[in-house]
Amino acid sequence: MASKRILNIGFGNVVVAERIVAIVNPASSPMKRLREEAKNLGKLIDATEGRKTRSILILDSDHIVLSALQAETITQRLIQEPATRLEEVISRKKQEDE
Repeated sequence: MASKRILNIGFGNVVVAERIVAIVNPASSPMKRLREEAKNLGKLIDATEGRKTRSILILDSDHIVLSALQAETITQRLIQEPATRLEEVISRKKQEDE
């Protein structure tokens, strides 16, 4: 299995960084329409934990992910954070469960 870098998008929610096509602000009318269309198609993932949506992530699978973090914050995490690999997270989880 190829190593996948994961990105924390807030409140313990993560996405595979390589799948992100765009990180946008949710306020514009086109983004509101995109969000509604994704909801109707069953491709909307709400990772806001009930908080206000502050950014929208568009994935290469046409899924739309809502985040309570600012687009700038997620972008900085994408640029600056050391790569966390999915295999590392799975390994840690297995150790915690033992």
